[in-house]
Amino acid sequence: MKDSKWMQLPRNVVIGPGVIHDVLDVCLDLKLIGNGLVLTGKKTEKMAGKLVVEILENTYNISVKKIKEPTYNEMEKIVETGKDSEIGFIIAAGGGKVIDVAKLASTKLDVPFISIPTSASHDGIASSRASLKDGVKNTSIEAKAPEGVIADTSIIASSPIRLTLSGCGDILANKTAVLDWRLAHRVRGEPYSEYAAALSEMTSEIIINSPEGIKEGIEAGVRKVVKALISSGVAMSIAGSSRPASGSEHMFSHALDMISKSGALHGEQCGVGTIIMMYLHGKDWRQIRDVLRSLGAPTTASELGVDEGDIIEALIKAHTIRPERYTILGNGLTRKAAKKASKKTGVI
Repeated sequence: MKDSKWMQLPRNVVIGPGVIHDVLDVCLDLKLIGNGLVLTGKKTEKMAGKLVVEILENTYNISVKKIKEPTYNEMEKIVETGKDSEIGFIIAAGGGKVIDVAKLASTKLDVPFISIPTSASHDGIASSRASLKDGVKNTSIEAKAPEGVIADTSIIASSPIRLTLSGCGDILANKTAVLDWRLAHRVRGEPYSEYAAALSEMTSEIIINSPEGIKEGIEAGVRKVVKALISSGVAMSIAGSSRPASGSEHMFSHALDMISKSGALHGEQCGVGTIIMMYLHGKDWRQIRDVLRSLGAPTTASELGVDEGDIIEALIKAHTIRPERYTILGNGLTRKAAKKASKKTGVI
């Protein structure tokens, strides 16, 4: 039997200030045909969605839908709309919620989609994974990677800086995600890609080695984060899973979502989780903490707005989030070990 592997990667990636005006050129270059559906949000429609429609409506028949929540129910409504309207392609002009819904809807409809992020809060911009709410929890699902990514850094730089810093936390999480992946490869014989792992680690080093300009929210700093997020998404597509960018630190974040109602962002929680998981791996957790501090991102429970007890509970329960995915958490931390790791790293 032939040993082969399929990879889904974006064909066109356009990054820079003002590149949203290239949306028609990208659509034509990708040879998109048929009716277009633009998915956007209440705030992001003003930031990008409205302009995208204005640029495309003279060439394509365009309809618009606003996404409220990234749920299966919302996604299924989009799929039904797509079938009824004979949609030929989808454009997601918005944040992570909008992009994730578009990603899975386009997969179910088997039509191409273009990702136009309005913030740099996580690495779903270019990945082939979608995270949607299934009841009370978020579920990560394999989906279609975007055919094109149009990252207008002037628009992204105008979004709250907290979102960009959350993206930095999601990128730094690659450090422990790759460590977990290597551990699973050694202990469980799990398939491992040196190429995907190296690309993932390289993206985290972009933030570690040059955090300058990011916390000020200037365009050049935002562009750096966007490039890293796209590279992280590509690493997942190469691996054929989220392994290069999601490990024990993401399991901790998802467990915290189920326990706490703090309102902390996904990338913020992953950043704090990365500090703790680096400690458990016996690696330089202080480096991650110091980079997050220099950026002005949370490094403690209080800065996340989370009760210290919730941090402990999340660490204890984290291994149950994806039990099939082996990480440094093994079969679970004891309460004593969870408390020690949290205190040693200064998280609580």
